[in-house]
Amino acid sequence: MSTTSFLIVPGLRDHVADHWQTLLAAKLPRVHTVAPLETDKLSCAARVEALQAALQQIDGPVILVAHSAGVMMVAHWAQKYARPIKGALLATPADVESPFPAGYPTTAALQANGWLPVPRQPLPFPSILAASRNDPLASFERLEQLASDWHSELLDLGAVGHLNPAAGFGEWPQAEELLRRLDR
Repeated sequence: MSTTSFLIVPGLRDHVADHWQTLLAAKLPRVHTVAPLETDKLSCAARVEALQAALQQIDGPVILVAHSAGVMMVAHWAQKYARPIKGALLATPADVESPFPAGYPTTAALQANGWLPVPRQPLPFPSILAASRNDPLASFERLEQLASDWHSELLDLGAVGHLNPAAGFGEWPQAEELLRRLDR
């Protein structure tokens, strides 16, 4: 039996009850979640520090389970910290360098809060970047480039939107299979 812990890294909307990450967390052994911020909610640096604080509470091997802007938190964290990570599932990253639809932070607000530029160096751990063909927050072509830059395995999920409840996803059973692959 694996002794790996799993760290859920939500995006900017933090914890959503019917989101696949929340539902997955209820199934996984040794699961932890990056705590939501009470202040500086749009600050990339504050979110990276919250990720680091969560990791400091975990002994042994860790697999990161990131979604949306949580993927960008992982990329920024990897540039600053050197803790060994067993692997990362990077699901439908939000392309913070391109304009988002109405109702989301603007590119200028994201830049002012430290999200830009997106780190492009290879990640120092194995990763699977799961990309959607019709994500309103990132084009497939941009995600192909990020996967290449980060040396991540690219997984084409097809047309799954942003892989969130608004796109019809609560449960995402494929996540469990992908985590088993990373845990080998």
